[in-house]
Amino acid sequence: MKKLPKTPVLPLEEREEPLKYFHNPEVIKLITEYNERYLHWEEVEKRKDQIPIKPIYLWFLMKFLRIMKQEPSINFGKYTFTYTMLRDFQEKLHILDKDAAGNLQSTLDAISDTREKYILNSLMEEAIASSQIEGATPSRRVAKEMLKKNRKPTNKDEKMIINNYNTMKYVLEIKNKEMTPSLLLEIQKMMTIGTLEEPIDEGIFRDNDEILVFDNDGEVLHIPPKKDEVPELVNELCKFANDNSNKFIHPIIKGIFLHYLLNYIHPFNDGNGRTGRSLFYWYVLKQDYWLFEYMSVSRLIYKKRRQYKLAYQYTESDYAFNKDEEIGDLTYFIKFNLDAIMESLHEIQDYLANKQKEQYQALKSIKESDKLNNRQREILKEFIKYPHKTITIKEVESTQGVSYATARQDLYSLEELGHLQRQKSGKEFIFILNQNAA
Repeated sequence: MKKLPKTPVLPLEEREEPLKYFHNPEVIKLITEYNERYLHWEEVEKRKDQIPIKPIYLWFLMKFLRIMKQEPSINFGKYTFTYTMLRDFQEKLHILDKDAAGNLQSTLDAISDTREKYILNSLMEEAIASSQIEGATPSRRVAKEMLKKNRKPTNKDEKMIINNYNTMKYVLEIKNKEMTPSLLLEIQKMMTIGTLEEPIDEGIFRDNDEILVFDNDGEVLHIPPKKDEVPELVNELCKFANDNSNKFIHPIIKGIFLHYLLNYIHPFNDGNGRTGRSLFYWYVLKQDYWLFEYMSVSRLIYKKRRQYKLAYQYTESDYAFNKDEEIGDLTYFIKFNLDAIMESLHEIQDYLANKQKEQYQALKSIKESDKLNNRQREILKEFIKYPHKTITIKEVESTQGVSYATARQDLYSLEELGHLQRQKSGKEFIFILNQNAA
């Protein structure tokens, strides 16, 4: 992927000509369609055979209408960023605001499983994918097994994943804190400790202008602001993150902007991408979007990492009408991330719906089984709702109101039928769900 050139700017003396086409239905139809899809100039130029006027004229008209609908600009030092609230954005944000959390809540309540399990699973997925975006090589299966078994890392890539996992857990702990430069440094240090060629780069802002963002083939994709600008820009970022007094920006869009801005500033020698994605999570959780605890957005980003890079490129390369303006159009980056968020939401909803269906089928099977008595059915129902629970003979004796011998017989029979497993714990036996049979 090559660094995209700046989008073309129509000379001032030529700007009257394209305005004549505002009365052409075919042109207006194309403008409407392309702006709804929010195509970049690169995509418009590829369609030049389908455009009845000069592509640059169409682009000028598209930009003219976009600028009329843009939200107020957001300034950081000499840099200005804008975005347009597309109808597509409004629909997705409405779902995330109104329906998503409630639907997720009801499904979790129906499953009645330990929520911590789903949160930890999501954090694992996020840590693995966020590290893979930055080049970590362990497969998802190997990485997840390492995290579940708390195995020590055997190389830097595995260490990167463990760092990311521990940092994401830490982000949950600090979600109610205000963001500060020192807290940002702490997050970056947790992300990178023990993985950098230069350990001195852990927990410090960069003090050089040698940092460039490269593609895999060595192409320079981004030249960050100068090192002398970093302290002021980081302070501005933290102030923006903590400030709720300015004109309203939807919290999820603001979180996406923080994600972009940190990577644009590139304040560290390493760990910028992972820190930027964790900053997004911190912000949306701080704004009470708890459903993100169950979602791994980075897993979708990893699947579409080329589009992720393009979203950065499109934002940085899109000029307004003046080549002297340092303006980036964040609409591209917001669009990509909102799409990834919605796909991630659908994934967790589908997963939980399948778990609910499995639970229903298991409960139905238990109810219809002629090999079980009512006490055994009740025992298995609890195990299906809470798969990681344990039970003892004395607990069954107490809760079911039967003799010790009857309670023991109930549990031993469930073991013989393959539903439970018996394990020794001290001087007594405990019974757990047979996961191979579940």
